[in-house]
Amino acid sequence: MNHTPIPRRSSLTVQVGQLTIGGSAPIRVQSMTNTDTADIQATTTQIIELVRAGSELVRLTVNHETAAAAVPRIRDALAAQGIDVPLIGDFHFNGHRLLTDYPACAEALAKYRINPGNVGRGEKRDSQFATMIDIACRYQRPVRIGVNWGSLDPELIARLMDVNAKSKTPYSVDDVMLEAMVESAISSATRAEELGLPSNDILLSCKMSVVQDLIAVYRRLATRSHHALHLGLTEAGLGSKGIVASTAALAVLLQEGIGDTIRVSLTPEPGSSRAREVIVAQEILQTMGLRAFAPQVTACPGCGRTTSTLFQELAQEIQEYLREQMPIWRDRYSGVESMQVAVMGCIVNGPGESKHANIGISLPGVGEQPAAPVFIDGEKVATLKGSDIAAQFKCMVDTYVTTHYGR
Repeated sequence: MNHTPIPRRSSLTVQVGQLTIGGSAPIRVQSMTNTDTADIQATTTQIIELVRAGSELVRLTVNHETAAAAVPRIRDALAAQGIDVPLIGDFHFNGHRLLTDYPACAEALAKYRINPGNVGRGEKRDSQFATMIDIACRYQRPVRIGVNWGSLDPELIARLMDVNAKSKTPYSVDDVMLEAMVESAISSATRAEELGLPSNDILLSCKMSVVQDLIAVYRRLATRSHHALHLGLTEAGLGSKGIVASTAALAVLLQEGIGDTIRVSLTPEPGSSRAREVIVAQEILQTMGLRAFAPQVTACPGCGRTTSTLFQELAQEIQEYLREQMPIWRDRYSGVESMQVAVMGCIVNGPGESKHANIGISLPGVGEQPAAPVFIDGEKVATLKGSDIAAQFKCMVDTYVTTHYGR
């Protein structure tokens, strides 16, 4: 089925390394390391993992001298592995000093993230912000002005609350908070432009941790700015809660054409891979039809007809196999990321879903003949039997990829 393209709201594009962000460019997937940046080996290893999962930009903390000194060495270590990914420096409180004292760090980073609530207090805020923008201009680096409600400038909040209290028709406290977020972002962007940073070197974000608040603040921001926007539900949480909350918020905004880069800020479960946040971000974009990253597996949820776990195990095995192969297939097989695979568990919807997929299999359910028809591009091509159905189907998927997507 054909779908009407979702119009994009940002008219300004930003160049970050080799990537174009904003306008008609693809919505980019971003991630962030959680290693100590000063640990060069651990940080480099994690960045490689994130990139191989599909992260197109990687942000890392630059919070002290040792971390700043490590950044160019991390970039060089990545280059030695053949990885050229834009690195984003996340600065709070002392970014003006670190960028000044460590010019190699300033040069190695492809973009700076500045939180206007954490730049400084009082008279220091303006001068320290100006220092960071001056360095960005010197090295021709774009800046994301990232407002976060957990670190919003208290002086700005107090001023807006005072004005609101004197109004004849005061707004709610929540509404004033949303306005403070938007004003912080826009006024900081305006100040950066006054200091010489081109408007197409500025991205904005206003991150909140409540779904409805995030949707409301970005709707407001999008109507008042043409800058490229970075989306993310901050402190989304772990497990299904973090995934569901991020998806609920981002999907609404993306459907409205709001957002040019996204990050899913999942709290990693103990022992889990940091790359999980990359996969979730990709799946949000792919299930919405906005981008394609890896072949998708359609599988039924199972019911009383499907007491065998074979289709569940096969669906999981095939999905994991497809993702594992993508770093290899991406360069060899053009268009393979859009391939659809169906693994179904009984005759009710199995044959129909399999026919709609590029390649699909309908495994036998309870009381059905122990045979599994395979469909390729809508036509039945084989019937698999025996204890090695999974291995047979996997071979057929491999053959389909090489014959249909080979350059």
